[in-house]
This record gives sequence, C-alpha cells and structure tokens, in this order.
Amino acid sequence: MNESEFTHASENLLSKTETFIAWIKSFITWNNLFKLIGGILFVVVLWIAYRLILRGIKKTKSEKMNVHKQQMLIRFVKYVFYVIIVLEVLSLFGIKLSALLGAAGIAGVAIGFAAQTSVSNLISGLFVLTEGSIKIGDAVTVDGITGIVDEINLLSVRIHTYDNQMVRIPNSTIINSNLTNISYHAKRRITISVSIDYSTDMQTALEALKKAPGLCPTVVEDPAPAVWYDGFAASGINLTVAAWFKSSDFLQTKNDLYIAIKKVLDEAGISIPFNQLDVKIKDDSQ
Repeated sequence: MNESEFTHASENLLSKTETFIAWIKSFITWNNLFKLIGGILFVVVLWIAYRLILRGIKKTKSEKMNVHKQQMLIRFVKYVFYVIIVLEVLSLFGIKLSALLGAAGIAGVAIGFAAQTSVSNLISGLFVLTEGSIKIGDAVTVDGITGIVDEINLLSVRIHTYDNQMVRIPNSTIINSNLTNISYHAKRRITISVSIDYSTDMQTALEALKKAPGLCPTVVEDPAPAVWYDGFAASGINLTVAAWFKSSDFLQTKNDLYIAIKKVLDEAGISIPFNQLDVKIKDDSQ
C-alpha cells in the first residue's frame, strides 16, 4: 500500500468513526435520558409490585386456595409481568407494537399454520385450568393412560403412571377425550360379578354374599353395600356385589372383597361354576 492509499484509508476510517460517534451522541439527549430514567423506575416499581403479589399469593391459606389454583395464578402473574416488561423495553427504543406486528405479518401467517396445535392446546389449557375437573394429586385416566397428576400447564398436563413413568398429555387431548377423575369424589363404589351353579339355592347364595362386604374393614356403611342377581348365563347364575369405600382404599378394598366373597361361598358350600370339557373315546373294535 502506497502513501496515498494509506491516507485515503485513514480518512475513510476516521470519517466512519466520526459518523458513528455522532450517531451515538444523537441518542444522548435530555429527552432520552429522562425516558431511560423513567423506564428504569417503572421496571423497579413493577418488579416490587410483582414480588409483593407473588408473596401474597403464596401466603394465602390453603382453605381459600388449593395448590392447583395457586400455581395457576402465579403462572398467570408471571406471564403478565414478562409481557409488560417486553413492551416497556420496546417503547424505550421507539419500537411501536403495531409496526412490529405489521413487519412480522407475512412471517406470522407462516408461523400461524405451524402453531395451530400450540394455540389449540393453549385455548384448551384455559378450559382445563378454569373448569376444575382435575387438580394436582388426582388419579385420572385420559385416552387410555392412568396416573397421578403432577403438573397442570397452559399447554399440557404431566402425570406419572403407577409404574412411575412421566407422561405429558396435551390439553387438547384432555378436552377432546373422555376424562375419568378417579379421585374427584371422596367415595367410590366397586362392583364384582359372581357366578353360582344352577343347582344352588338362590336365596341362600344371596344371603351368603350379603355377608362379604361386612368382612372388609375399608367398606363404608353409607351408602350401604348391595347384592343383586344379574342374569342367567350359559354356565351359571350371575350376581353382582357392590360396596362403597374411600378412594384412597381402592386396592385394599378390592383384594379384601374378593377374599371375603370366596370365604362366604365356601362356608355356605356354594361352588363357582367353570367351563368343563367332556371327552368321549369311541372304541371301533367293538
């Protein structure tokens, strides 16, 4: 590089540096300084209010707000806080939301098609959160999956199955499928079908099975247990034994009731029929 070229490059660099410094100085005005200070004060005040609101929600007594509603409200407050902060920062830089949306209009259309599922889950999540059909800790069955609810979000619900697998269920699936909340009511009823031989006295069988629920310590008396005949089958006469219990005692009640039914039938000398196959051998030599 000769001397003239070096001089030209230096002058060009100096010119660009002066232009950049002048551009920086154009922002350093009293008006912009006041805007910056006002924006910082706004963020600080908003942050203090945000922390106070969160503290108030967390201190709310459980009888006034359950864990599910508390988490939902905390999550909503966080989203609102973040949105306000972003809008305030954009306004400090002179970026208007309407202009930003206009510039992103074409991209928004393309993203909108790709985000249809997310939007569907988001809208469904609002219904799930406000409907109150499920809450954290409930045992539910959705789309053939049974487990305990761990977390309820705007897009999905997370549960863990009884073999301790985490399953994420989209909220749209919950809205569009049949949801069974096993823990929704304090009491549940179990029904067990029993078959007796046609040679059995029907009244004797009925009285014997009525004793079975009383042998189970977890069966409640109100509503009272019941036993009824439920039809004539090919191999025997069908009866149904029904008993109520607390939702948390499901497995113990189920096991105890099966054991009790077998016990009372054995004591009454009543047998449970089962399919039998008679085989006859023909002797062609005779």
